[in-house]
Amino acid sequence: MVSRFDQVQDDEKAVVLGPIVVLATIFLASAALSLGSRLSGVGRPAYILATGSILFAAAVAVLAVRGLRHLRDVNLISRSDSLTQLPNRRALHLDIQREEKRGEEVALALLDLDGFKLVNDHYGHFVGDAAIRECGRIFEEITDGEAVVYRLGGDEFALMMAGPLAATLLEGICRRIVERLAKPVKVDDRRLTLGASIGLARSTPPDFQPSSELLRRADVAMYASKRGGKMRCTWFTAAFDQSREQLKEMDDELRAALANGEFRLAYQPLVDSTTRMVVAVECLLRWERPDGKPVGPHIFIPVAEESGLINAIGLWVLRQACCDALVWPDITLSVNISAAQLRNPEFPIQLGHILEETGFDPERLELEITETCLVLDPIVAERSLSVIRGFGVKISLDDFGTGYASIGFLRQFRFEKLKLDRSLVVQAGEDDGSRAMMLSSITVARAMKMGVTAEGVETQEQADMVRAAGCDQIQGWLYFKAMPAEEIPQHLGHPVGVATVTPAKDSKAA
Repeated sequence: MVSRFDQVQDDEKAVVLGPIVVLATIFLASAALSLGSRLSGVGRPAYILATGSILFAAAVAVLAVRGLRHLRDVNLISRSDSLTQLPNRRALHLDIQREEKRGEEVALALLDLDGFKLVNDHYGHFVGDAAIRECGRIFEEITDGEAVVYRLGGDEFALMMAGPLAATLLEGICRRIVERLAKPVKVDDRRLTLGASIGLARSTPPDFQPSSELLRRADVAMYASKRGGKMRCTWFTAAFDQSREQLKEMDDELRAALANGEFRLAYQPLVDSTTRMVVAVECLLRWERPDGKPVGPHIFIPVAEESGLINAIGLWVLRQACCDALVWPDITLSVNISAAQLRNPEFPIQLGHILEETGFDPERLELEITETCLVLDPIVAERSLSVIRGFGVKISLDDFGTGYASIGFLRQFRFEKLKLDRSLVVQAGEDDGSRAMMLSSITVARAMKMGVTAEGVETQEQADMVRAAGCDQIQGWLYFKAMPAEEIPQHLGHPVGVATVTPAKDSKAA
């Protein structure tokens, strides 16, 4: 493959050489005529003119050489990344266009480093820059000249190959990169944990794709790798664009739903395990389209998170829930917070404004977060939670038992409550191993002075089990399904009985 820097573009050469050649030709011709006149006996002025013309032509030639060298230097700078010295985005577009003009198949891979933001946040940009340079070196070492490595900016790199079997060869290189980045990357005396999500696309004759479209396709495939769990390679397919179109349609519908007031809140009470009094309610979001068709949160929440609309929806939920709960004295209001909201540095400030606007007592508010919220960006999460706790708001860890939270994890974030996931409660009633796991989780929570709630309790046997195990609160269809705000007051202030409702697979979906 011909290097981008082995030749200067013909049009750039012409800009410098064209006028110079014309001037040099004119003056050389003048010099020749003058010299001829001198030899023919013409006077001293003609001789001086001839000598001056020759010297001017020589000067022009020197300037032409220096100009070409300078132009080459500018050309190199404009096509290279200042941090890594790798070719940049402009060079990538030019290279793809050149290879397609030759009729070659072009394969492109877009690499995004997983976890790089954490490196910058934890160690600073100086170490982050060193990590970028080291990754560039690793990529060049792995490609070994078979593909060209580019840095597009931030933590994004690209690889490009052209020729027969380019797609197959490039995929093999990308898989080696994924395997290499599964191991720590050494930067100075640090060993950094990174990874790579890679999207691949190709352009083949005669259906060549413009370089911008090829890069877009690789970018779409790269995000599919991230959604699929990261640390993998994904080829672009037409189905990705169809899926993106559907997501775009739902995103438009979600924006219209927020503007038109189509969202509703339901509340599921939590019962004290000893007194059977309602001591808290969990706020659950519902969306019913204008055609009367409901859409589950498991469908529209991920779309809202990806588009960023979850921030606006989440603030609406908080504000409305606080307004609804003002008339329910002495019970706690629980609201679920997504990972995207917690990563938003403005969220704690916005929460403070809502508490001030509504007049809701912060000590009655409890935010429920999952392990995912914390694992994705623990530094930012810990900072936000510290501000939120300063208001007096409590934090509970939701869906405990489905992830990989450790004792150190629980100690780091100091939750006020653990909510045992329904799956752990169900399994604890079926085998001794799961029951032991549930009991040990409750013991750890007690040692850390955390309250414990059992979710998804659907049978009296399960209620008796979690009560005997030491759970403080019970939530599930055994007692209540989710209900509109106006139905909550009738269940307050007295012990509750067992609901006569058909158990659901997921009480939170109620």
